Amino acid sequence: MNLHILRNQHLYVAVFVVQAKFELDQLTVHAEKKQLVAPGELLAEGPYFAGENTYRDGSKIYSARVGLADVIGNKLIVVPIKGAYIPRIDDIVIGRVTDIGMSGWQVDICAPYPAMLPQSETPMQHGREMGRRDLGHLFGVGDLVLAQVIAFDRTRDPLLTTKGRGLGKVTSGRVARISPAKIPRIIGKQGSMITMLKNETLTDIVPGQNGIVLAIGKNPDQERIAVEALYMIEREAHTSGLTDRVRAMILEKMKGK
Repeated sequence: MNLHILRNQHLYVAVFVVQAKFELDQLTVHAEKKQLVAPGELLAEGPYFAGENTYRDGSKIYSARVGLADVIGNKLIVVPIKGAYIPRIDDIVIGRVTDIGMSGWQVDICAPYPAMLPQSETPMQHGREMGRRDLGHLFGVGDLVLAQVIAFDRTRDPLLTTKGRGLGKVTSGRVARISPAKIPRIIGKQGSMITMLKNETLTDIVPGQNGIVLAIGKNPDQERIAVEALYMIEREAHTSGLTDRVRAMILEKMKGK
């Protein structure tokens, strides 16, 4: 009796393994890696696990959030991007160095994936190999970097360069972090808003497409007022007459500065 049951168990296991292999062969993935997906969008059909921000309905797995689809082992996930920055080639961004590798730096640019800044994409380093300690002298962990996105797609994380004019380590100024979607409002039509900000606060305003904006002035008061103006624009971006209200606020706060 026991032997009969054991044989049945073995037979069951064997059938299960064959069936699982058959199901894997039948897997259909509808979303590519790093593809932007919406809630309710079909990601895959088959035996994959439904991971973070996804759900299963029968044999199908759907996205539960707006985000980027990804696969980790045999699990499907969606990396949410609400308020996050999606890199585009040629974007100017401001990021913070989070790690130093053997041949470059990892940089947080407020995107769902970390950016990489290779040593080869820094100025004045041509033909010279640098060790990890030397790299730390150029950009240390915690340093802010003004850089340009030179590559990004579904097969690789964002790649940065600091070779362009004005790019490199941020050594002065004050930063504001706003929604990347509000950057066009900070700039204004034909640059009208950002020109007004620069003229009235006497600061240089450098907007990163990732929502990090740098204000560089001759004194901390100028920079503080510029940052207050940036946050005011973010809060009231949907209202009319904003330029005049921001200018009035700046003029009031700049008295005696």
